[in-house]
Amino acid sequence: MVNWIKWFLAGEPPEPAWLHSLAVQARWLTQRLERHLLGNHLLANAKALVFAGLYFDGAEAQSWLDAGLRILRRELPEQFLADGGQFERTPMYHSLALEDLLDLLNIVTARAPANVAAQLASQLRQRCGAMLYWLRCLRHPGGALVRFNDCAEGIAPTTDALAHYSGELGVSARQPVGEGVLRLEPTGYVRVTRGPMVAFLDVAPIGPDYLPGHAHADTLSFELSLAGRELIVNRGTSVYGTGARRQWERGTAAHTTVQIGDHDSSEVWAGFRVGRRARPGPTRVEGWMVESSHDGYAHLAGAPHHCRRWRFEADGLVVEDRVEGLRESATAHYHVAPGLALERGSANEWHVRDGTTTVTRIRVARGTAEQRTTLHAQRFGALVEASTLTVRLEKGSATVMFSWSV
Repeated sequence: MVNWIKWFLAGEPPEPAWLHSLAVQARWLTQRLERHLLGNHLLANAKALVFAGLYFDGAEAQSWLDAGLRILRRELPEQFLADGGQFERTPMYHSLALEDLLDLLNIVTARAPANVAAQLASQLRQRCGAMLYWLRCLRHPGGALVRFNDCAEGIAPTTDALAHYSGELGVSARQPVGEGVLRLEPTGYVRVTRGPMVAFLDVAPIGPDYLPGHAHADTLSFELSLAGRELIVNRGTSVYGTGARRQWERGTAAHTTVQIGDHDSSEVWAGFRVGRRARPGPTRVEGWMVESSHDGYAHLAGAPHHCRRWRFEADGLVVEDRVEGLRESATAHYHVAPGLALERGSANEWHVRDGTTTVTRIRVARGTAEQRTTLHAQRFGALVEASTLTVRLEKGSATVMFSWSV
């Protein structure tokens, strides 16, 4: 409905049969709102009703507009948090939601009655600015979105395209801070910039408790870029459905965090379901040190509790993992970005190379490491081989040190 109306408003003359079809779809939608799914689905329903209500004339069109506005009044404060992030905590769906709100701002400004436009346009403009800022914070310097929860390139408009659209509508947003530790609350992510390095830490809840369908078991994972090049990443999303690939991509093993045995930190299942889920503990920031924990494995024997500490140095990063109450084996996964090679140096040292250039050195100060090949999701339907360093914890702890010279 939205795309047809956009096309007509751009100057394409509609045929009567097309208009009749659109009206029938609007009537149908009012009786089939996706309240059982909520989240981005219900927001898209509201957007379609507002578009139809502002495009057509008459009492029925007004009822569509009123229904859409009622949903927006309830869902905008529910779905968009104080730091600008969309509450499902996935940069891809956040981008899609930002496009939805920009479209709403566009059509409300152009076609809504003065009383509706005055009330809604300023609210949408303010939220869009906060959302664009959040999105810029969750983007690698090279442009790729950070792969937290369901996230893939090529589905949502790029951040640059959304920034351009925002500018056309008079929406402005500041750029992320330069050097320092930036906490995005209440979505729960942390961005750290020091010298040539930018890191993104997931110390967040997996999503709203009543809507975890796009959640991954990725608590305490992180991604890292060095000199504008992605270095450490989560493995991303290439498929939906209920198959083995979907299950693996949502599972802990596909993320740069610690897995106990073959368990996931949050019990992802059936494509879009979650059972027990990890609850992150308080996050502590002291200078260039960030520390957090989660209880996602507490139902296992010994009630294990995972604590991770990141220490950012001028020319490196130290990651320390500790699992209290551990009674099984535990492994920390470090997924290297595709296109980079992982080569062994000395017994406890590995080199990450870009062609003949050594990008970083990894020293395993505590734990036992080995190299594996895993599949990385470039986008939906596209998988490429990439290297992964797995580090088996020793007596419940591991220390991995990255060093670089740029």
